[in-house]
Amino acid sequence: MLHYEIVKQAEDSSARLGQLQLVHHLVDTPVFMPVGTQATVKALSSEDLYEIGAGIILSNTYHLYLRPGVDLIEKAGGLHGFMNWQRGILTDSGGFQVFSLSKLRQIRDDGVYFNSHIDGSRHFLTPETVMEIQQKLGADIAMCFDECSPYPCSYQEAARAVERTTQWAERCRNAHNRRDQALFGIIQGSVFPDLRETSARGLTALEFPGYAVGGLSVGEPKADMYAMLDLLDTMLPRDKPRYLMGVGAPEDLLEGVRRGIDMFDCVLPTRLARHGSAYTHEGRITVRNAGFADDFRPIDAECGCWVCRNYSRAYIRHLIKAGEILAHRLLTYHNVYFLTKLMEEVRAAIAQDAFMVYYNGFMAKYKF
Repeated sequence: MLHYEIVKQAEDSSARLGQLQLVHHLVDTPVFMPVGTQATVKALSSEDLYEIGAGIILSNTYHLYLRPGVDLIEKAGGLHGFMNWQRGILTDSGGFQVFSLSKLRQIRDDGVYFNSHIDGSRHFLTPETVMEIQQKLGADIAMCFDECSPYPCSYQEAARAVERTTQWAERCRNAHNRRDQALFGIIQGSVFPDLRETSARGLTALEFPGYAVGGLSVGEPKADMYAMLDLLDTMLPRDKPRYLMGVGAPEDLLEGVRRGIDMFDCVLPTRLARHGSAYTHEGRITVRNAGFADDFRPIDAECGCWVCRNYSRAYIRHLIKAGEILAHRLLTYHNVYFLTKLMEEVRAAIAQDAFMVYYNGFMAKYKF
C-alpha cells in the first residue's frame, strides 16, 4: 500500500515537494534514506534514527537472506519488529550485491546462481524467490530483481541487462501479492541514452507504483549520471515517486532533486565515518588528519546535532587515533544527521519557491 502526492512543483527546476504515505509512516520527499544493510544503520540505534528524524531506511535482501535468514525475521514480526523500527523500510532486491560477486555468480535467464561470501554455500535466486524473501521481510517498499550493469560495460552487455531486467520485472510483478507492500521497478541501461529510454518504456508499461534508477554512481563520470537523469526526468510518470539508488554525496543529492528525484540512499555517510571523515557545509573533512589535533571547533559550526554541540574535532581525532569505537558513533550520527537536515532544508526551499537559490548558495560554499 502506497500513496504519493506532489504537494508543490518547483517553478525553477524539476524539483518537487511530495508526501509518500506508507503503511508505517508518512514520508516527506525529497528524502535521504540511511542504509541499514544488516537491519542496523551501522553504529546507530533505532532511537538515534528517530532523534535524527529519519523517516525511512533501507535494508539489504541479499545480506539478510544469508544471515540471519528470512524465516527468523518473519517470525520476529518482519523487519519492523526485528529491529524495533516503526517508520518506513525499503528493501533492495539484492541484485546489486549478487552481480558484484563477479567471480562467485553465474547469470541465467531464469535467475542467478551465486556462492555466499560468508561460507561459500551455493544459492539460486530468481525473481520469484526474491519476491518471496522480501514479502517475508515485510518492508513497506520492495524492489524488483534486476541486473545491474557494471561500469564500464559494452553496449551489448548493457542491452542484455535491460532485456533481462524488464523480463524479471514482469515476473516479479506477477509473483508479488503482499498488498501492504509496494513494489518498485528498476530502470537500467548504463550510460546509453537509447537503452535507458528502452528500459523506462518497458517498465512504465508494467505500471509499478514507483520507479528506481539503478546502475548509476558505479564509477561513471558525474556528467554522464546527470545526463541520464535529465533524460529520465522527461520519461518517468510525474505522479509516481522516483528513487535514485546508491547516491549520497551532498552535491549529488541536490543535482538529483533538481532533476525530479524524490528518494536517495547510500552507505557513504556511515562508510566515511568509519574512515574518520565528516560532512560540513564547506565540504568534506578528514578528522583523522594531523591538522585537527588541536582544533577545538565542532565538526560543523552550522550543524545543530548533539555531536557538534558537545564535542570538538580534536577530541574526535583523539578517539580515532586511540581506536575507540565512540569515534565511529559520533561521526556516523553527525553524517546521517547532516544529510537528513540537508533534505529538510531542500524541502523548505522548494516550499518557498527558492530551490535554485538554495542550490546555488550551497554549491558556491561546498567544496568537493
